[in-house]
Amino acid sequence: MTFEELGLRSEVLKSLTELGFEAPTPIQEKAIPYLMQEDCDFVGLAQTGTGKTAAFGLPLINNIDTKARLPQGLIICPTRELCLQIAKDLNVFAKYLDCNITAVYGGTDIRKQITDIKKGTSIIVATPGRLVDLMNRKVIQLSQVRYVVLDEADEMLNMGFKEDIDAVLETTPVDKNVWLFSATMPTEVARIAKTYMHDPLEVSIGHKNQSNENIDHIYYMVKERDRYEAVKRLIDFNPTIYGLIFCRTKNETATVAEKLGREGYNAEPLHGDLTQAMRDRVMDRFRSKELQILVATDVAARGLDIDNITHVINYNLPDDIENYTHRSGRTARAGKKGESLVLINGREIGKIKAIERQMRTTFTVGEIPNAEEICEIQLMKLINKTIATEVKEDDIAKFMPQILEAFESLSKEDIIKRFVSTEFNRFINYYDRAGDLNAAARDDRGGERGKGGKSDRTREEGKTRFFVNLGKRDGLNPGALLRVVCDATGLNSQAVGRIDLLTSYSFFEADQEHTEKILKNVNGTDFEGHQVNIEVTAQKEGGSGRSEGGRGRGRFGGDSRSGGGGFSGRSGGSGGGGYAGRSGGSGGSGGGGYAGRSGGSGGGGYAGRSGGSGGGGYAGRSGGSGGGGYAGRSEGGSTGGSSRSGGFGKSEGGDRPRGERKSFGGDRKRS
Repeated sequence: MTFEELGLRSEVLKSLTELGFEAPTPIQEKAIPYLMQEDCDFVGLAQTGTGKTAAFGLPLINNIDTKARLPQGLIICPTRELCLQIAKDLNVFAKYLDCNITAVYGGTDIRKQITDIKKGTSIIVATPGRLVDLMNRKVIQLSQVRYVVLDEADEMLNMGFKEDIDAVLETTPVDKNVWLFSATMPTEVARIAKTYMHDPLEVSIGHKNQSNENIDHIYYMVKERDRYEAVKRLIDFNPTIYGLIFCRTKNETATVAEKLGREGYNAEPLHGDLTQAMRDRVMDRFRSKELQILVATDVAARGLDIDNITHVINYNLPDDIENYTHRSGRTARAGKKGESLVLINGREIGKIKAIERQMRTTFTVGEIPNAEEICEIQLMKLINKTIATEVKEDDIAKFMPQILEAFESLSKEDIIKRFVSTEFNRFINYYDRAGDLNAAARDDRGGERGKGGKSDRTREEGKTRFFVNLGKRDGLNPGALLRVVCDATGLNSQAVGRIDLLTSYSFFEADQEHTEKILKNVNGTDFEGHQVNIEVTAQKEGGSGRSEGGRGRGRFGGDSRSGGGGFSGRSGGSGGGGYAGRSGGSGGSGGGGYAGRSGGSGGGGYAGRSGGSGGGGYAGRSGGSGGGGYAGRSEGGSTGGSSRSGGFGKSEGGDRPRGERKSFGGDRKRS
């Protein structure tokens, strides 16, 4: 079928010919003939990039009376960018018609928009918030509106515009035609159709909520700490990428974009904290391909209408499937191919299965490229770029004698090697120590799942366990800790084992052969303004992790620092235990540590210190005489700090009575 066969006006056909439009897309072929009728309501379900703007724009322009001064057509869409894009497209379609099209949207001076409307307009393209504002100011007269188009209706409802849309539909004439276009058909979209439409024709390109068949959906299984490194590898493996990276939060979006920019990638963020001027600048750069990668939140990217996006990278999966549909729909537009890449951990495979079921699509399991594959791709990019480079003979001729003289002592092969190395050393140096980032489908809390679903927290053979003075509250995460160690030492990530990240401090394991190197090079380095200090932790006597007797169990492997014990270390004797426990004695009376427990006289607590029999510290527990308190210190037998007898939950001295609260127990008093 051709556009001529659809029955469009000759002026419209002339514009389409100039644009190079040859044949209508499936949604255009089904929608345009029906919408050219005088009275009809319509629901069109199709992905972005399928030609929806022309599907409603061409019949709208075709049907309106160009002599009327009041608006006859009203198009409502979710974002400023989409509003401007639709208005631009309609102006091109109506090039040979006397048809005024006005775009109204937030984030810009309303006075100019009011002036444009008062001059007279045939079609208004609007975002919901600005439209309602103009209605409340009595600027827009909607009594003559014959057509209301809701474009990307599901997106508008997701953004919280339900009340605004209801207000517009209730204000416009009852006998108007309502045309609704949406990628998905959630309950609220169905409610609008039922409430405001009369016997609408529903056209679905593919099944409802179905994915665009031109999109390849690929997921990659990675460890949580490796997400950022995995994204970099995917970008490096696709050097011609023109893509979107989706993150869940504004902070994550800003962080990922900043890191990419700092490491030489052409990337910028798009999120709700940007001013309208900043957003416009970013979008202009991205549309013109001056910017290669846009890192965005779902909300900020809604309504983006940009062709030729090659890749969508999901840094995290969104919370709902409809958002994934919209994310992936940003690529493979206008019949082109595209890829939607998803990074998941082992616990998210169920989400992939749910997306497959609802979108009626299939994901391929991908492998994060290794160093050799990436270097080969980048090398070929360099070679092809060199071969394709245009040589301006006249401009370079006067410099050739000096160039030839400089290279005279080098063979052709040497020149090529040095040239490639000049451009390529960054990748070689970076990936020289890069390990495999692909993870097995497993629980992602640190180790392979063992019997009973418990993760094995014992120290691996041949590994040294290190204490780090920074934790989550300092902004440290597993990936950041890995980079601190690898950057300071030159080791690759495979040399580092499990990482246990706590609020104010952390632990990690590394191959024993690198112990001295790590201590020497990591100590004193800087992490976001904090000095990094590390120590080797000693393994608790009698084993770590679990003991057969049931008493000597350390929650994080029973590590001790100069006092024995470990985090939540327990001992059946009188000695306390725990992190940073310090004692002037040994065994019996001295003890200290976070949640250290002892069956005898020693107290326990975080950084508890004692010179004699009295213990001190946070959540100290003792079945005997020792008290407890946060950083309590005592030189003799008295306790210091906030004394808590009875301990946190229970003591080793006896059984906890039924019904006893598992919280700070016993009496508390200030000394």
